[in-house]
Amino acid sequence: MPRWFIPAAIVCALLFAASPIVIATSPDEAELGMVFKIFYYHMPSAWMFLLSAIVCGVASLRFLFGGNPRQDRSAAAAAELTVLFGAITLVTGPLWARRSWGTWWIWDARITASLVGWMIAWSYLIVRKYGGPGSDKLASGLAIFGMANVPFIYISVNVWRTIHPLTTVVPKLPVDMSWRLWFCVTMFTLLYVLLFKLRVHLEEQRARVDALYLALET
Repeated sequence: MPRWFIPAAIVCALLFAASPIVIATSPDEAELGMVFKIFYYHMPSAWMFLLSAIVCGVASLRFLFGGNPRQDRSAAAAAELTVLFGAITLVTGPLWARRSWGTWWIWDARITASLVGWMIAWSYLIVRKYGGPGSDKLASGLAIFGMANVPFIYISVNVWRTIHPLTTVVPKLPVDMSWRLWFCVTMFTLLYVLLFKLRVHLEEQRARVDALYLALET
């Protein structure tokens, strides 16, 4: 692991430890009140969810056209993190929606597309594990499809008018709310980088162990 990993992990832990205080001292939103504070975890996790789907898709493209196994390992790591951050997004979203919209779930364009993207990431992992020979390339195709879904998720609320907030909400936040949001975005981004680096490292170690086993058998 690189030398910066442990210091970065300490910084990330400190940020997460401070985040409840940062969020608790945030002013309540006029209509939602205290429930709005779920937004500080929901939005960053959603961004990491979409970012991870893009990372998985780009790495899969590079693997398909370049054949570099390191790109395949990066795609696998990103797919797992897409599932993780997608789960956080899909759990925190309904908690917010229940108070904001009066329902836990509504099949609007963004929520449905997000669920589809999360299921694609799950499909990628299932195909890789149980798909047999050539499953890495088949899974890469799924990852590319998942990446293509990301712009649709982002712009869907602007194209189809639903009760989901527009993409212009974040730039319009008051300063005392926006800096707290970017604090949480920084926190989640650092967590993503650390988990991604650790997961790729584990995959590389597994590949080395597999190579040693093959060498012993020959």
